[in-house]
Parts: sequence; structure tokens; C-alpha cells
Amino acid sequence: MKILLLACLLPFLVFGLKQIVRIFFLDSFIIPTESMEPTLRPGDRVYVNKLLFGARIYTDFHFVKDGQVLHAFRVKGLRPIKYNDIVVFNMPNQQWTIKFTINYVFCKRCIGLPGDSVSIRNGFYKCNNYAGRLGLLRTQKALSNLPDSVISPAAMRAIPFDDHMPEWTIKNFGPLYIPRKGDLVRVTPRMAALYKILLEYELGKQVSINWTTHKVLAGNRPVTLHRFKHDYYFMAGDNAINSLDSRYWGLVPDEYIVGVVDEKLTKHEKEA
Repeated sequence: MKILLLACLLPFLVFGLKQIVRIFFLDSFIIPTESMEPTLRPGDRVYVNKLLFGARIYTDFHFVKDGQVLHAFRVKGLRPIKYNDIVVFNMPNQQWTIKFTINYVFCKRCIGLPGDSVSIRNGFYKCNNYAGRLGLLRTQKALSNLPDSVISPAAMRAIPFDDHMPEWTIKNFGPLYIPRKGDLVRVTPRMAALYKILLEYELGKQVSINWTTHKVLAGNRPVTLHRFKHDYYFMAGDNAINSLDSRYWGLVPDEYIVGVVDEKLTKHEKEA
């Protein structure tokens, strides 16, 4: 009788153990596009180590297909995100609104941390707080050597897509400051143009810019100062010529990060 009971319970125990592992320790994802080539190719399976940055625990399981506000907290991790970490995160920018969709995930490399200023000069990434290599230099070199004439205008132009500001491109970009939690900043039209999606996310109101009067409104009220509530990250694909990343849609809030890819396990999976 005990053996029969154990046999009936075993599938539930195994399922429960798998869910605990996925939530707190290790989860896997399939790479769908070429954006991380040649490091990762479509069809590769990556394993996310959730112990490093800390597991994200949902407090509201009412997930909506079109996205909603994310309600979650993060367990303390072993370390923060580092330069060149390959990171899996929920895509935050959906039609220029930050909202959460549970299975809509991207995999990119971290190029900029909170408090950094990130630039691109002739195709190569630069960071004011890091003198080492950022991303994959050979693909950045390929982008640098690629004539502008063979890149479509839509692919060449980068954020903030505002005609009042100098046009940034995927070859020449920034510097863009990466907000850090607690930063108090003056809200000018230029600042609001760069961080409009973040301001609307944190203020919960539509932000409008009047370039004639040099005023910024959140809803119907002027806003002149803002203290950021989140850390943000700049994520980029290793395939510098063909990657939909922070150059095009902006920064990733800390709570949208799933975890850091364990490259040793990923390589083992590819070789298996």
C-alpha cells in the first residue's frame, strides 16, 4: 500500500522539485534569433543561473497576454550584474510602454551598468567606467567597416528618435547615462526625450514635452526633478549588425531581469 501511494505521489513530487529548481536555481531558454551570433545561434539552449543575481519571485500571478504591471520581489543574489554578462530578461518596451509579458524574453550581453555612460564610436562600444572589452569586438569591427549606404535608414537610426535632438545611429551614439536607483536628475526637454519611457513607467503618467516653452509635463503637472526608482541596464546583442537591442528600444529595469546565463552549461548543451 505504501509503495502504491509513493508511486502515485512520485510524479507530483518530481514536478514540484522541477518547479522549485526553475524558480530559485536554474532555468533554460531557447535562442530564437541571430542577434547573439556567433556566441549563440538560433536553437541553442541557454541555462540561467538564478543564484547569481537572485531569483525573481512573483507576488501576483494574474498575467495578461498584452502585458501588465510586474508585481515581484527579488531574493538576494550572490553578486550584481557584471560587464559582459549574458543576461536573459523580459522585453520591457512594448509599443513604447514598459509592461511585463511573462514569456516574452530576450537574451543579450550587458554593456552598461547603473551609473555608467555608454557611447558607440564608429561602431565600437565605450563605457566611461570600464576600460576593458565590451561585447564582441570582431562584429563591432564588421559594423564599423560596413558602408553606411548598405544599411537601411530604419536600421541605422537609434534612440531617442526625436527630431529635436541630434540623430544618434548604431555607429555613433551617446553618451547615454544609465540611471541608477536614487539618482536625482533635472528634467529638461532633452532629458525627457531620452528617458520618456522610463519617466512614464516610474511616474505612472503620460509625459509630454513642449520644446517652445522648455517645459515637461507629467499628466497635467510640470515636472522639473525626478528621483529614479530603479536601476537600469544597457543590453546589446553580439551580432552588432543585426540585433534588436538597447540601441533601438532603450534600457532594461532591474526587476525585468530573469538572470545571468551560465556559459559553461550553455556550451556543454551545444556540444552534447
